[in-house]
Amino acid sequence: MYAQYLNNPFVINPAYAGSNDRLNATLQYRTQWSGVQGHPETFNFNSHLSLKENKIGAGLMVVQDKIGENTTNDVEAAAAYKIDLTGGKVFSFGMQFGMMRFTNSLNGLNLQPGDPYFTLYNVSKFNTGAGLMLKSDRFFIGLSAPHLLPVTVDQGAGQHILVYDRTYYLLGSYMIYLTERVRLRPAVLLRASDNFKPTADLNLNLQIEDFYSVGIFTRNLNTYGMLFQIIVKNYRFGYVIEVPGSKSAIPFTTNEFMLGISLRALSFHHDSFTVF
Repeated sequence: MYAQYLNNPFVINPAYAGSNDRLNATLQYRTQWSGVQGHPETFNFNSHLSLKENKIGAGLMVVQDKIGENTTNDVEAAAAYKIDLTGGKVFSFGMQFGMMRFTNSLNGLNLQPGDPYFTLYNVSKFNTGAGLMLKSDRFFIGLSAPHLLPVTVDQGAGQHILVYDRTYYLLGSYMIYLTERVRLRPAVLLRASDNFKPTADLNLNLQIEDFYSVGIFTRNLNTYGMLFQIIVKNYRFGYVIEVPGSKSAIPFTTNEFMLGISLRALSFHHDSFTVF
């Protein structure tokens, strides 16, 4: 799960690869429910750029998810094809392919001798994902499923660990110009998966030119958060804090950090950074 998908939709949609016609590289770190021992942590490095006169996008993503004694490492390569439409709109579709590796460690666990459900695992699985995107300088809408193949690890005796579920994302946002410099950007993200209840994120961001933004969001009206982003030349810094609502069973905060760079690496790349 990520909260800064508005700043970098590539983490959930391969169709975004090369979308802003530049070279992009981003580091993200998310620490969820920090007060819980063995809480979830996600490290994400991703990079993408446009090629062939900005008609094609290519990208790479490396993700490590840790929760409790379990660690998942995922490496994905993505490619997207862009089609220019009338009115400055761009339609793109993309796919990603990769391998994930699931491992665990029994260090620090207090186990009963011979417990059959706590054994060492080292399992690798193939993954593929796909996405669609339509954008302009005012709006963005994307539909994606970055993990089309659910990943489970067999524990024996009819038991299994669900590592990745098949999850679908529908993301939409729109830019409202209050003045030439100040803009309001509402957004909605809907998540649906095979084995879990759907969730909905509602976002509202205030943006000053392309350099500063601050926003608020809620997930299912039960988690609330604030988003901050600043762009200095070609560098992007982002931070999100999430706090649980009164109905949450886990009363601990979540923090997410992002550091990114965007460059004009090829002659046909755009000179300036753009938000969408």
